[in-house]
Amino acid sequence: MRKSININSNWKFIRQDVENAIAPDFNTNSWQEVNVPHTWNAIDGANGFDFYKGACWYRKDFVIDSLEQGNRVYIEFNGSNSITDVYVNGHHLGQHRGGYSIFRFDLTEIVKFGKMNTLAVKVDNTVVDDVYPQLADFTFYGGIYRDVNLIIANQVHFDLMDYGSKGVYIVQEEVSENLASLTIKSKLVNDQDEEKKVRVWTDILNASGKTVAYGAKEVFLAASETTEVEIPVVIKNPILWNGKKNPYLYDARLSLISFNDTIDELTIPFGVRYFKVDPEKGFFLNGEHLPLNGVSRHQDRKDMGWAITKKEHREDMELIKEVGATSIRLAHYQHDQFFYDLCDQEGMVVWAEIPFISVMSKTELEGINAKQQMTELIRQNFNHPSIMFWGIQNEIQISGERQELRRLVNELNELTKKEDPTRLTTMANVMFVPDKDQYNYVTDIVGYNKYYGWYQGKAEDFAAWLDGFHKTNPNVSLGISEYGAEGILQYHSNDPKVKDYTETYHALYHETVWGIFSKRPYLWSTYVWNMFDFGANIRDEGGVKGRNNKGLVTYDRRIKKDAFYMYKANWSDEKFVHITSKRFVDRADDQITIKVYSNCDEVTIYANGTEIATKTSDNRVFIFENVALKEGINEINVISNQDGIILEDTGRFNKVAEPNLSYEAPEEDKGGVVGNWFKMPDMEDVEVEEIEITDDVYSTRDTFKVLMENEETKAILEKYLGNFSEHPMFGMAAGMQVDFIASMAPEQFTEKMMFLLNKDLTKIKK
Repeated sequence: MRKSININSNWKFIRQDVENAIAPDFNTNSWQEVNVPHTWNAIDGANGFDFYKGACWYRKDFVIDSLEQGNRVYIEFNGSNSITDVYVNGHHLGQHRGGYSIFRFDLTEIVKFGKMNTLAVKVDNTVVDDVYPQLADFTFYGGIYRDVNLIIANQVHFDLMDYGSKGVYIVQEEVSENLASLTIKSKLVNDQDEEKKVRVWTDILNASGKTVAYGAKEVFLAASETTEVEIPVVIKNPILWNGKKNPYLYDARLSLISFNDTIDELTIPFGVRYFKVDPEKGFFLNGEHLPLNGVSRHQDRKDMGWAITKKEHREDMELIKEVGATSIRLAHYQHDQFFYDLCDQEGMVVWAEIPFISVMSKTELEGINAKQQMTELIRQNFNHPSIMFWGIQNEIQISGERQELRRLVNELNELTKKEDPTRLTTMANVMFVPDKDQYNYVTDIVGYNKYYGWYQGKAEDFAAWLDGFHKTNPNVSLGISEYGAEGILQYHSNDPKVKDYTETYHALYHETVWGIFSKRPYLWSTYVWNMFDFGANIRDEGGVKGRNNKGLVTYDRRIKKDAFYMYKANWSDEKFVHITSKRFVDRADDQITIKVYSNCDEVTIYANGTEIATKTSDNRVFIFENVALKEGINEINVISNQDGIILEDTGRFNKVAEPNLSYEAPEEDKGGVVGNWFKMPDMEDVEVEEIEITDDVYSTRDTFKVLMENEETKAILEKYLGNFSEHPMFGMAAGMQVDFIASMAPEQFTEKMMFLLNKDLTKIKK
């Protein structure tokens, strides 16, 4: 019978590359003592662009009981970023390229049973040209940041070397309320030198542990070979996995039996369900429409990076449950198996994806690593009923127009459908992909990362674009894979505006956008970007370095922003009242507006103990205008009597003589993410003239990448925009047209600036 032995404790670590660290007698007295999960970027990964990237070493001694001699021994890493070389007793077991999936190595022939063995692991988070991600808007934390286990198995066992999977796939051939027709596919390994006869037995157990179906097959396993076995199983009148309503799970207990001995056994939770997406009516689970009110999640946390434990995973899930979400986009890489398990148990519908994001390799054009990570994602997560969508790319069009990129996107879709024809493929297009672009027709369904109201235009622009896209592509199932705005708790305003970074605008933005989305049933999903603030080392905006602040909850998970309660009011059945802008304490106004988010029928407001008004609302937003303030502290209470239960919230506001200037972001920090990319010259005396732009000359219609590759046009860009190529965000912007970047920052790329750029660029022939 197999054993799994956790070895997270008592490692030695050094944050540098050292020579001869694989030698068993290497002196590690000066190394740091750490436990896994561990990252060397827990602090510097979210404090600015410069964080440690490079090779580091881990070492650990371990003993395998001499009684295990004759069995197979494997080492299993659940997540190590991003290139990992593993050595035991000085022997190189292998290298894994990619930072998010499970991988294993067989150390049976190397390990010394009953004696001390030395494990040495080199982990390198340097970005290289043939491992994904190449570039992304989040920090690539280095380290062994998930569990490490030793697995001991019989010579005959379910395959442990099948891309990190369990070697067992529960294929849902046909599912209805009447029956669930399954095929249990198992990969069996015989590492002996002789043929072995075994019986594969499958029991399907319900939630009470009762056997409701079973199947068996006798198999002759050739020596030193892997064999695939299929066993059909039917569950009559199954209880369907039905999202949050009833996330019902069965167990598949698979046993390898030789005569009277069970030599290997696995128990795999799974759920049976059927689903579809309709381009007009959205997502359906088990024949019923289910709005996918979704949030996206990154896995890092303040002062921990990616090195989080089950405790933090559970806390994240509880917050997602509280806001009332029905779906989670697990961005932008494979997440911990424990979190997928939580999604199964809590009934969350999941979009899972690989880190094929932003930029394709410049030199490795076959996508070998992207395909490897796609295969690992699918095989390791095949049996999770919560996963219904495989994401093959995110904003990869930032690379610019490349035929090899389009080919690879198609190949990834084909690979995904071959690996798992039972689920839907999807992808997240960057916001500038045209409505009729071929990218929209590759996958089964599609999402767009759109940021009207933050990077471009105003929040209200969503309505026209959505309806226009749907009219142009009536047979395309459209979702919004990302939308959001920065919200920093320090900043507040009576007059919130785009790119002011206030918590006030952050909440107003989400009110506006949700009002648009909720009226369009053809959207198969919408995913808030993001559920939590997260580390993004290339960012520097709103006065905060190394952080993306679009979350509904702060990076440390301690504070729920006002927008959190706006969604809770619309998505959750848990009754509550919440006064917004309570962190906007100092007020210089004689009268203020009090906004309340609630899913109650009506709320009553009191100011300093005096009842002011009672209101109802049809959009879960209650507005009380002209609430008078007295000098000093004012206590505002809102109360709702909901079915005999009193719900209450309190805010305290301080009437002051002058506005508190700390509530406003400094001018140099306003203007959005593009605001500090460029150094613009003074152009007051420029007179704008009409310029004819033809296809044979350079212009702002070209991408930064194209313009930087030509010495003359590069000099023009640097003349007007400074040395943007050295900015940390250049890689994200290189594939974008200057015109598009200009639309994100019209206050900088004025009509005069665009005239000057095109006046000089159009003088140069292509």
